[in-house]
Amino acid sequence: MSGVTRRSGASALLLPILSCALVLAMLVSVTIGRFDIRLADVVTILSSKLISMPSATWDGMAETVVMQVRLPRIFAAVLMGFGLSISGAALQGLFRNPLVDPGVIGVTAGAGFGGTLAILLGIGGYGLLVIAFGFGIASVVFVKFLASVGGRTSMLTLVLAGVVISAFFGAAISIAKLLADPFQKLPAITYWLMGSIASVGYADLILLCVAILPATIIIYMLRFQINLMSLGEERAQALGAPVATVRWTVLLATAMISAGVVATSGIIGWVGLVMPHVARAMVGANHGRMMPVCGVLGAIYLLLVDNLARTATTAEIPLGIITALIGVPVFAVILRKLQAGGGWGGD
Repeated sequence: MSGVTRRSGASALLLPILSCALVLAMLVSVTIGRFDIRLADVVTILSSKLISMPSATWDGMAETVVMQVRLPRIFAAVLMGFGLSISGAALQGLFRNPLVDPGVIGVTAGAGFGGTLAILLGIGGYGLLVIAFGFGIASVVFVKFLASVGGRTSMLTLVLAGVVISAFFGAAISIAKLLADPFQKLPAITYWLMGSIASVGYADLILLCVAILPATIIIYMLRFQINLMSLGEERAQALGAPVATVRWTVLLATAMISAGVVATSGIIGWVGLVMPHVARAMVGANHGRMMPVCGVLGAIYLLLVDNLARTATTAEIPLGIITALIGVPVFAVILRKLQAGGGWGGD
């Protein structure tokens, strides 16, 4: 019992430590870039927005860079990393499968096609966000339609329906690329699909907040039911869990998160797949403890990835490339450990 008590105590301390690390990482991230800004100036500029300052002691250009360029993308990276990690943890518990991520229900491919179609038609700005978000949600409706037979849905059928819808939208994206202008629209489509938050503004942050915050709250409220679902549907029903309600609520919530992320920044993979494994190794499989830790870890991770993307080279690297380069070897190690430990049950 003493070992369990020590682990619970360590888990309780871990979340505040990670939260402080996230705040510190956000402050340091504001100073990083081609335009050098001191941390003291960053703190002063941010403080001036909360309390009145007698006189400005910083450069006006520095304030513009902080408030209009870096701060929106930092908040976007934190929100997206948090939301993708939470949705990945929820889906892995729901499907009882450590290989599941938000793309399994087809929403990523659907939203990706929506954004591709908007670029092809010359629609930018908030119009692109609305179209991508709409196609992402529509993909979940199609998955539900294909997977439901006689009012019942099996997990295997749901996964297969997600694969079908993803393949369909993947083919539709390829057709759109063939039709796109190879000198202007095709490069824009290709770059957007690789994922980037370079052009994120406060309007995009509003969409991210609307898509991510309510959905993550709903998922966290269902944390105990997800614990039961991770035991298997039959056991969850025997213990009184409303299986169908929990399943579709979690699926719709993760669809909202994924659609909001893809609509804002393109396709960013591997975050929702890898971060839950890291959090589970730290605090265990109880979703009540694991989900908050997983969310904060994902926020820190994607923030650091974005810092690397915008400073590693003179040309900004798409986020999707870096998350794949980091995620693939990390996930390979996790997969080997899962196999050595007896798979999901050995977690």
